Amino acid sequence: MFLNTLTPKFYVALTGTSSLISGLILIFEWWYFRKYGTSFIEQVSVSHLRPLLGGVDSSSPSNSNTSNGDADPNRQSVSECKVWRNPLNLFRGAEYNRYTWVTGREPLTYYDMNLSAQDHQTFFTCDSDHLRPADAIMQKAWRERNPQARISAAHEALELEDCATAYILLAEEEATTIMEAERLFKQALKAGEGCYRRSQQLQHHSSQYEAQHRRDTNVLVYIKRRLAMCSRKLGRTREAVKMMRDLCVFQLMKEFPLLSMFNIHENLLESLLELQNYADVQAVLAKYDDISLPKSATICYTAALLKARAVSDKFSPEAASRRGLSTAEMNAVEAIHRAVEFNPHVPKYLLEMKSLILPPEHILKRGDSEAIAYAFFHLQHWKRVEGALNLLHCTWEGTFRMIPYPLEKGHLFYPYPICTETADRELLPMFHEVSVYPKKELPFFILFTAGLCSFTAMLALLTHQFPELMGVFAKAFLSTLFAPLNFIMEKVESILPSSLWHQLTRI
Repeated sequence: MFLNTLTPKFYVALTGTSSLISGLILIFEWWYFRKYGTSFIEQVSVSHLRPLLGGVDSSSPSNSNTSNGDADPNRQSVSECKVWRNPLNLFRGAEYNRYTWVTGREPLTYYDMNLSAQDHQTFFTCDSDHLRPADAIMQKAWRERNPQARISAAHEALELEDCATAYILLAEEEATTIMEAERLFKQALKAGEGCYRRSQQLQHHSSQYEAQHRRDTNVLVYIKRRLAMCSRKLGRTREAVKMMRDLCVFQLMKEFPLLSMFNIHENLLESLLELQNYADVQAVLAKYDDISLPKSATICYTAALLKARAVSDKFSPEAASRRGLSTAEMNAVEAIHRAVEFNPHVPKYLLEMKSLILPPEHILKRGDSEAIAYAFFHLQHWKRVEGALNLLHCTWEGTFRMIPYPLEKGHLFYPYPICTETADRELLPMFHEVSVYPKKELPFFILFTAGLCSFTAMLALLTHQFPELMGVFAKAFLSTLFAPLNFIMEKVESILPSSLWHQLTRI
């Protein structure tokens, strides 16, 4: 009787409402997956429902037997998502701001600029800054969020005395050309060398003077490195190489840990590649591509480029498939596989399958941000070597066949960290589509809600167009669905006495 009283309008309303609700769930699930990389329903069920149902998290630290040829197994690994300062970061005033003026887009995220502010406070301040008025002003300036306020504070400090850190701030943020930035850095160098000589003589008198000397050393190295980068950008590459070599020697002589954060050897490698001085590039790699030193995309891909250079001009995929790979070609392919395993995002930028953006001021090793920073400066060097990009195009995807489960086990490096996508989204601007590895499959609940939404929408449309026919189908479907229950009820009625069944129905 209930089924016979239902009108076609009821079925239209039922299916339409179901389609609307499942569609809203689908939109929310898709947005949540795009933003956080996981299904909301799945996350809630795992985080909240499983403990209530008595489930146990079976994930335990696995003892990986990875043949980690480029990592020291006795050394405690640092945090997987440690963010590093980009050794080749651009000038904020002369490059990043000019991009904003032309395009109206902000190339730097707030998170990235906040990390830079923390770096500046670490590099350029110390506990004795209050003893010198200009340094006290600059200590506040590095903490200021407003760029104009920082620039005004730097000018105020320069009115009191020649302050090296004030010149640095103006060169980084106020100068609109590289030549203007270089002029300010030269003034900073003159002031910084004077402070360095004075603090060097007093460094052993007390811990306060030692901290001041450490700060003055950081300032001097930073200025010389940026001057070398100015020379490189203005075409004086040989001059830049000489300055960078001197800095590398100075860095090895000093025992201050902060100097290693500059990674000056990566600036040197890029400049030597520009000069096509491949023998010196190999010598630098021999010193820094060591098992005990941290790796980077610059180290791995430069080593691959040098080995590819020896065979790429004569490499042919057809000939290689017929005769097999020679020893030199095998070494080049293995070097490419090693580089791709370390950072799988780089080849798409080198092969121009993805568009480049301005690199951020900080990078995440093995992440998309490091790939952008590497390709932005090194794409021209790969193009200059004949056949190198062709060899990369033919071989780079073979890496993924060697490591089918990169999050669980690596080949030459540790398993690929799972947190790179989240960190890269913080470092890279919103208009850039972050490269994700390994590619995530759509969660089950997105597929389920998509199917449910499509099915109920189709039912609503058919019910609206053919109400009588769909009403017959709905009644037939419900009758078929309840047929087993009706059959069981009839059997129960036939078995039980009628008087007992009558009493049960009354209850």
